[in-house]
Amino acid sequence: MVSTLQSWPEPVVRVQSLSDSGINAIPECYVKPIYDRPSLLDLQPIDANIPVIDLANLDSDDPTLRKTTLDLISDASRQWGFFQVINHGVSHHLMESTRRIWREFFHLPLHMKQEYANSPTTYEGYGSRLGVEKGAKLDWSDYFFLHFLPVSMRDERKWPAQPLSCREVVGEYNEEVMKLCGKLMRLFSLNLGLEEDYLEKAFGGDEIGASLRVNFYPKCPQPDLTLGISPHSDPGGITILLPDDHVSGLQVRKDDAWVTVKPISNAFIINLADQLQVISNAKYRSVEHRVIVNSNEERVSLAFFYNPKGDILIQPAKQLITNEEPALYPPMTFNEYRTFIRLNGLHGKSQVESLKSPR
Repeated sequence: MVSTLQSWPEPVVRVQSLSDSGINAIPECYVKPIYDRPSLLDLQPIDANIPVIDLANLDSDDPTLRKTTLDLISDASRQWGFFQVINHGVSHHLMESTRRIWREFFHLPLHMKQEYANSPTTYEGYGSRLGVEKGAKLDWSDYFFLHFLPVSMRDERKWPAQPLSCREVVGEYNEEVMKLCGKLMRLFSLNLGLEEDYLEKAFGGDEIGASLRVNFYPKCPQPDLTLGISPHSDPGGITILLPDDHVSGLQVRKDDAWVTVKPISNAFIINLADQLQVISNAKYRSVEHRVIVNSNEERVSLAFFYNPKGDILIQPAKQLITNEEPALYPPMTFNEYRTFIRLNGLHGKSQVESLKSPR
């Protein structure tokens, strides 16, 4: 564990420890540049919210109800890149149990969590920073990252052994969320006018990748100076977010403004990511988002990432390409795309836009 911590370029400081110490001012390394700080307006709740879609009618015998739901998903995918789903098929008890177990993990004594300290080579485990740049501006959050698929990448020994049922519950949760991902991929395919299994096959079929990042956002004495996660779009396929349903924090960019998502009890937040924007030839949107923190309450959220197989070419679907709408993106594997982002310093903002060819 000590050697793992030493593999980072600077001493690793747990944000939770800073928060618990009772500091009144955050260290300079967490103070964002003025243009990246949330304004007072950004920190105030507004009436707008991402669409909320009930998936129950997808199983209806009434084709009109089914089409209405598909149309709502299509509109949200094209206009927002984000939406919430209810009646999604995942047990509410399992959702709550998984969130509770991770909250318990983050409240374990520090020496127990340090047994899972991660390194910059894989990020798997208990972490507090991304990237190895010395002097970087850091986010006000700790996290736990683990691989789920492909199975060859999964090592449950690296998952927390405490709380006692953690490994079992997390495994069951991941399996159930994977089923939801499969359902959504089929719906996204149909809404693009493609074969139902087109997107799953384009992502590699049985060889797709999946991982879980559990985010812990401690209370922050100066929430107007920092962010829990800096602005970015997700590089993969879909992100299924289980938010803290009592505390808001996720903000989505819409029409040059930040909309604070209001979580709904027992709902998932669906985030279309960069590779779906590529395959859809920008019909679907991968949207910039960020996380704000607050001085009164901590937050826990779980982000499940559903990604293409690393070495399979991702490109706009040929069925969507016409003379009037040529391909906007070059063919590129997911591994190449992540390398492209890293080498060009594109972490953050809407990185897929940098690939787009002018029409």
